[in-house]
Amino acid sequence: MKIFTAEQIYLADKSTIKNQQISSTELMERAATGIFDWIHRRMQGAQVKIHLFCGIGNNGGDGVAVARHLQDHGYNIGVYVVNYSKKRSQDFLTNLERLKERKIWPVFLEEGSEFPGIGRDDIIIDAVFGIGLNRNPDDWVGGLIQHLNDSDAFILSIDVPSGLFLDRGVGDSKAVVKANYVLSFQAPKLIFFLPGTGIYSNNWEVLDIGLDPSFMASTETDYELIGKSEVLPLYIPREKFSHKGTFGHSLIIGGSHGKIGAVTLAAKACLKAGSGLVTAYVPQCGYIPLQTFLSEAMVATDEGEKCIEHIDFEIEPSVIGIGIGLGISDKTVKAFSDFLSKNKKPLVIDADGLNILSKHLGLIGKIPAQTVLTPHPKELERLIGTWKDDFDKLVKAKAFSKKYDCVLVIKGAHTITIYKDKGYVNTTGNPGMATAGSGDVLAGIITALIAQGYEPLSAAIFGVYLHGRAGDIAVEKTGYQALTASDIITHMGEAYLDLFTTPENRSEHAPQEKEE
Repeated sequence: MKIFTAEQIYLADKSTIKNQQISSTELMERAATGIFDWIHRRMQGAQVKIHLFCGIGNNGGDGVAVARHLQDHGYNIGVYVVNYSKKRSQDFLTNLERLKERKIWPVFLEEGSEFPGIGRDDIIIDAVFGIGLNRNPDDWVGGLIQHLNDSDAFILSIDVPSGLFLDRGVGDSKAVVKANYVLSFQAPKLIFFLPGTGIYSNNWEVLDIGLDPSFMASTETDYELIGKSEVLPLYIPREKFSHKGTFGHSLIIGGSHGKIGAVTLAAKACLKAGSGLVTAYVPQCGYIPLQTFLSEAMVATDEGEKCIEHIDFEIEPSVIGIGIGLGISDKTVKAFSDFLSKNKKPLVIDADGLNILSKHLGLIGKIPAQTVLTPHPKELERLIGTWKDDFDKLVKAKAFSKKYDCVLVIKGAHTITIYKDKGYVNTTGNPGMATAGSGDVLAGIITALIAQGYEPLSAAIFGVYLHGRAGDIAVEKTGYQALTASDIITHMGEAYLDLFTTPENRSEHAPQEKEE
C-alpha cells in the first residue's frame, strides 16, 4: 500500500474531480458520508453527546458535513467552528450554509472564547486542521486542543490528528490532538508509523473515498506500507527436486565470552527461516555451547579463546551474517577490518559489527554493494549522526544508503527498510518483541533469505515482515511480557504458513492497535 505526501493527495483530489467529473463539494460529501456511516454502524443512534470541532478549511468542511448527517439521523450534537484564520475554504462555506439551512447554529470559537464543557463519556470529532497544517497552531488553539485532550472523552480525528504536520516532526506537543481513533482518507499517512508522531494515533483505519484509481496506481511514492499482500509476491516457492545446497550456505560470524547466546539465536533463526546449511564461526569458548544446543548447525572456531581474533574459514558461504555478539576488542576490530578487506560475499551486519563501523567509518567503504545493515536506534545514531526529528532521521538514512549503496533496516515499532530514496514501512510486530535477542533473530532470518536467493532488499523487507509476524503469532500464546526471542524462532513456520491464509473479517492494514 502506497503512502502519499500531502501534495500527492491534493493532486489526487484534483485528478478525481477532473476525471470523474464531480465537484470538490461532491468529493467532500463522499468523505463525510464515509465518516458518518462508520460512526452510525457503531453507535446506532445512541444519544451520547457528540462534539464536533471544525476548522475553517477543507478538514473543517468535512466535519461540518458530518454534523449535518448526524443531525439528520437524530444524534445529539454540538458544533464548534475554530476561527484560527480569516481565510475560509469555499467547500467549508458551502457546507456551513447547508448546516444553517437545517437551523443548526455552530458556536464560533476565537481567541478569548470560553471553551465548552465536555464530559468524559462524550465523543469528540476532531476536524480542525487535517493534512494542510504548515505552522504551529496559535497559542489559544493549542489551549483548545489541550482542553480536548484533558477531557478524557473519546476523540475521533478526521484524516490526521490536528496539530500534526505531514512532512516534519511535532512543533508543540501540547498543541496536538491525542486521538483514540483516526479515519484516514484513501491511504494511511507516514506520521502514523514514526515514533515521534505515531503516539498521537492510537488506532487508525483507511476510508476509501473513491480517489482516482489510475492516479493512485501510477504515482510513485517515497514510502510503501508492507503487509501480507506486498510480501507474498516476493516469496520464492521450493521446487520438488531441490536439495539443501539449493537453499544456500549461511555463515554466522560472531560471539564473544558471555555472548555466545546471540550467535546461537541468529544461527537457529537462520535455519528456521530456510537456509539449507548454516555454519557458526565463533571463538573457541562457543564451540561446546553451540554443538550442544544447536545440533543442526556446523561450528567453526577462531584461534581466539574468548573473542574473535582472526577470521579464517575454509567453506564457501552464500552469504555472511556478522557482528552478533562480536564484541569490540582491539583484536576483534582488526580481524573485522581484515575480513572486510578481502570479503566478496553478500553481508548482513548487525550489533557490534555496526558499532565497529561507526567507530571506524573508513571501513564502511569496504562493504559490498547492497550490504544489509540492521541497526537499532542508538546504533543508527552512531552511523548517521543525530537527528532533530523522525523526518530528518529518514533523510539522513537515505543519504547514507545512497552514499554506501547499502540497505538500512531501521528497527522499531514499525521497522522501516531504506534503500536509497525508497522506504518500506513494516506492519507486523508488537511491544513484546522489545526483548533481548530479538534483533539477533532478525539478522539470522535476513541472512537465511539471501542464502536462498532473495535479493538483499527483498530479503530485508520480507525478513522484517516474517520476524514481526512470527512475533505476533507467538504473543497470542505468551502475552507481551513473557515473549522471548526463542518464541519468535519457534513460530517462524507458522509465519510462513500464514502467508497463504485469508484474513477473517479484517483488513490487514486497519485498524492498527498498540498496547497502552
